[in-house]
Amino acid sequence: MKKRGNRVKYLLLLLLGIAVGGLVFANIEFSFSGPDTSFRLSSKPNYATAKNNFENSPIETLRDFNEAFVQIAESATPSVVTIFTEKTVNRRVISPFEFFGRTPFDDFFGTPKSGGQNSRREVQRGLGSGVIVTSDGYILTSNHVIDNADAIYIRTFDNRKIVAKVIGADPKTDLAVIKVSDKGLKPILIGDSDRLRVGEWVIAIGSPLGESLARTVTQGIVSAIGRSNVGLADYEDFIQTDAAINPGNSGGPLVNINGELVGINTAIASRTGGFEGIGFAVPSNMAQKVLTSLITKGKVTRGYLGVSIQDIDENIARGMQLKSTQGVLVGTVVSGSPAARAGILTGDVILDFNDRKALSSVELRNAIAGLSPGSMAKIRILRDGEVRLFNVRLEEQPSGDAASLPAQQQQQPASEAFGIRAQELTPQLARQFKLQEGVTGKVVVTAVDQSSSAFSAGLRAGDVIVSFNKQPLTSYAQYAGLLRKVKRGDLVFLLVDRRGSKVYFAFNV
Repeated sequence: MKKRGNRVKYLLLLLLGIAVGGLVFANIEFSFSGPDTSFRLSSKPNYATAKNNFENSPIETLRDFNEAFVQIAESATPSVVTIFTEKTVNRRVISPFEFFGRTPFDDFFGTPKSGGQNSRREVQRGLGSGVIVTSDGYILTSNHVIDNADAIYIRTFDNRKIVAKVIGADPKTDLAVIKVSDKGLKPILIGDSDRLRVGEWVIAIGSPLGESLARTVTQGIVSAIGRSNVGLADYEDFIQTDAAINPGNSGGPLVNINGELVGINTAIASRTGGFEGIGFAVPSNMAQKVLTSLITKGKVTRGYLGVSIQDIDENIARGMQLKSTQGVLVGTVVSGSPAARAGILTGDVILDFNDRKALSSVELRNAIAGLSPGSMAKIRILRDGEVRLFNVRLEEQPSGDAASLPAQQQQQPASEAFGIRAQELTPQLARQFKLQEGVTGKVVVTAVDQSSSAFSAGLRAGDVIVSFNKQPLTSYAQYAGLLRKVKRGDLVFLLVDRRGSKVYFAFNV
């Protein structure tokens, strides 16, 4: 019995020792270093403190993040205005008697009115947004917000309704400047849109869908920069954002994390007419140039080189025997233009413009237009494998921009000869395709098969073929002879005259 009692006592002492050891080891961590077996002991941090730090640090970060957006909204919103427009239109009203050819008044007042139509005046009302950019009342907005308006009003952050007047508009960028004569206006800070990066946080402010939703703030990121060929304006370099933009937001500001204006919201891409996550804003740097020009000159003046330009794809690079697709290809060189006087030719490849690489035709076109008339432009060109340098003094851009290459969208039935049907150019065909007088070339494309590689490359009916595989065409017979030498899979390289503009096309037949 005594032995059994001793065993129980020893067992209890052993369990107590194990428990004490467990408590000691619970507050000790082992730290091994190097390939040897040495280690050191150190006290573990307090678990409750670590847990508290772990939980509170993210929360504090989120609070700071939340506070940043609140401060941006509080700073920028007083600079945003709602714009109201009124436009008087004449709407035709047809009398039910006119269905019978005469009205009861015809017997008293003589012959019936032309067409039997009366009209009544109606007022159409529109709504958009704008942003105050100077303390003396200049406001940036979208051109389509105020276009053709007879009367314009704004409503400010503190609910004042003020009459505004148009200072100037620039449809080519869809921007306009209006002005109010009032005090106590808060201008927004204008940022450098060239420093924007994809992924940056931005907020959009405006009056989507109606006055009752004025100064709505939405948040998102910069989804893309340098968007072009959207079809909204002549000069496009849009910021794309997923911040919610809806009808009524047009003309309102896109603001960065510093509370600076980086864009003027202008449009959305939507299948339904509502927000689908793709909005576009004109960059603040482009808007600021337009603003300054409209205020100081009443119009926007742009630099003019006098060339039409296009991007270089792999087929064009092969057709011109270029080593890469880098640069921008010169098509038309307008007679008497700065480019023509400097010696630039059709087929030249512009590599650099004012020491900046020519990455795309859209970017280069914007760069040329962004310079003032009279500015000197340094242009590095590749011609026949040789690099040449040109110094060109730009002129003011005329109303017709030669850098615009209108695409003819006629659809024609299928044809033989690799999907292309062409004929010798005659006066009848010139009238049919509305070709300009003095068009160069002897061969006109009359149809292009929509399933052909020529159609995919952009060739259309009405294009006049000037050269075939770098050989100038002097007759239809020459064209037919060259075409017979082409085998399936070969590369065809064409220079065409399209409504006065020279355009290159390259495709495998």
